[in-house]
Amino acid sequence: MSNETGDIIDSIYDKDSVLTPNERSSQILRQSPRAKYKIFDEEEFTRGREVLGDLIVQGMVTSGGTDIDWMIEHNGGFIILEFKGFHDDKINIARGQMIAYENLHEKLNKSTKCFLYIIGYDDANFSNPDSKMWVFEMNQWKSGIIPKNISDNYQENKQNRFVVYRDYMEEISVEGLRKIIDSHWNQF
Repeated sequence: MSNETGDIIDSIYDKDSVLTPNERSSQILRQSPRAKYKIFDEEEFTRGREVLGDLIVQGMVTSGGTDIDWMIEHNGGFIILEFKGFHDDKINIARGQMIAYENLHEKLNKSTKCFLYIIGYDDANFSNPDSKMWVFEMNQWKSGIIPKNISDNYQENKQNRFVVYRDYMEEISVEGLRKIIDSHWNQF
């Protein structure tokens, strides 16, 4: 019996069929106002998220939990996006989540390429290419360009979170973010 899983994986990642960067740049890119991916059954999606919420219950030692908002893989390279809403011109990132992102970024970059972006938004409308958001990449975090505040300038209490102010993030449009994502895709 042949290894069907291996055959499928080999056909998906067939290096002979991967375009070179020159071939990729000569392709015509089309952009559409339609989303490429849609949730077909929003009610089922919501129900699935609610079911997961029942996994960790009162009385357990384990608490908390978070997710990765968007992870893109292409030819073994990764683009990871984490979206956070602004509150009083700042975003909050759980310390555990940021530590996990730091480690994930480091480990993936040892064997491949990984770009990890934290994106702050107010009322971003991703169907509007001019809608604004603010962004920083994990390398900026690791190099100290983004201050690692564990307390809010306006509140002295320390929380189990990092506070990042909008002023330290780069303003970008939805279209600008799309271009960054596509440029990384083409690097892989």
